[in-house]
Amino acid sequence: MPTPHNEAKEGEIAKTVLMPGDPLRAKFIAETFLEDYKLVNSVRNMLAYTGTYKGKKVTVMGSGMGMPSIGIYSYELYNFYGVERIIRIGSAGAMVPELDLFDIVIAQAASTNSNWMHQYGMPSGTYSAISSYPVLKQAVESAERHGFRHMVGQVMSADNFYNNPPEVWKKWADMGVLCAEMESYALFATAAKCKKEALAILTISDSLITHKETTSDERVKSFTNMMQVALDCIKE
Repeated sequence: MPTPHNEAKEGEIAKTVLMPGDPLRAKFIAETFLEDYKLVNSVRNMLAYTGTYKGKKVTVMGSGMGMPSIGIYSYELYNFYGVERIIRIGSAGAMVPELDLFDIVIAQAASTNSNWMHQYGMPSGTYSAISSYPVLKQAVESAERHGFRHMVGQVMSADNFYNNPPEVWKKWADMGVLCAEMESYALFATAAKCKKEALAILTISDSLITHKETTSDERVKSFTNMMQVALDCIKE
């Protein structure tokens, strides 16, 4: 049923949703990979398209930037549209020298500097937000099959894009965190609360070490390896 943020009608959202942050990336995926796709949401210009890929129904929908935004959309998709699996496909900043531009990171888990977990009233402790193993396994197998450069490990979901002090990321890297992004922790926690599946597949768009970076146009149109891996993980 429609929500304050999604006008899609019942049955117009697939069981698997691929969620790039940028709604224009959702449009690009639909136009490039899907057959018989249809625009099912344009509220706040957060575009969502449903179509088929190799005969499997799938929806691609933007999530916006940051944990509050993906938290809203993922919660509504899981609870009001019967979505079973959400795969975030986004960009990330490399924290380790082994990662170069356009490499893929498949997020096994996410750390955060956010207060996201406060809403759940957890007892004293630190909640580890992890991805769902079945879809993680599928993604790794897909990346290996295609021969895509990739790493599997932990990511850092930050509330801030610009760091103060700028070098604070090095403390996360020292603990083995591969890259920085802004959404996965909230997605994983929401999926856990809703008893659903979630994964994040990320493409390195810039490096905090070398300061190399991709253009905004490349972020929309050139992260196709990540998109291919996500499409291989559609739940039947």
